[in-house]
Amino acid sequence: MKTLTQKELGKRIAELRKSKDLSQEDLAKSINLSRTIITQIELGKRKLSVLEFKMISETLSMSIDSILSEDYKISSMEDIDIEESQETDERISIPELKTSKFKNILLYILEKCAGKANFGETLLYKLLYFSDFNYYELYEEHLSGAQYKKLPFGPVPQKLDSIILTMIENGQLKRIKTEYHGFRQTRYLPLEKPNLSTFSAREKEIIDKVIDQYSDWSTTAISDYSHKDMPWLASEEGEVIDYELAFYREAPFSVRNYD
Repeated sequence: MKTLTQKELGKRIAELRKSKDLSQEDLAKSINLSRTIITQIELGKRKLSVLEFKMISETLSMSIDSILSEDYKISSMEDIDIEESQETDERISIPELKTSKFKNILLYILEKCAGKANFGETLLYKLLYFSDFNYYELYEEHLSGAQYKKLPFGPVPQKLDSIILTMIENGQLKRIKTEYHGFRQTRYLPLEKPNLSTFSAREKEIIDKVIDQYSDWSTTAISDYSHKDMPWLASEEGEVIDYELAFYREAPFSVRNYD
């Protein structure tokens, strides 16, 4: 018998769940697990215990042996699954950082927000994160291509330190230290205007919506909020956050109408 990878097993469980017209929340409640855990299982990011696998198989009305079988098939899902699988294979891509685009997004956000007393380094990170993940969820394409790592205070874009250092050396940014409500705060001031010609209309629209929605939040509020977003929840500490997790979002985080 062929040994399934975690990802293959997760995909079969997801297919079975959909064939039973169950949401992730429905399955999670029926076996007393969190929806986040179900997401991780279906993405192949978490191993199943024997007891969990037994409960899932019973809920989905298919034996463990049948799920693991080389002849595994869900007749009611055949046509849908082939089509969905092809779409998913086409969509999934490894993000590649578009350095120039990323710098201009950073400059644009700072141009709009740097004058706000609350707008420190943490808030900047979160606006970059929501711009990138909201754009990917809506258009299935990467905006900046930046990779974000799950860290204790929320998602942080990788290579940001070196990019900012380069921009400071080139006279594009200035880093300052201030105090805000008694706490030390790192802030960045733009020293040149962003090149808006690098943005499409829909890219600018997503960034503007993120700025309008979150730029007045406190550091604590935006950090707590980002910790409830499914991409952050379903990732392990220190792990690069998979953009595909954006498609597992629910309100109020989701920006796409899946109906």
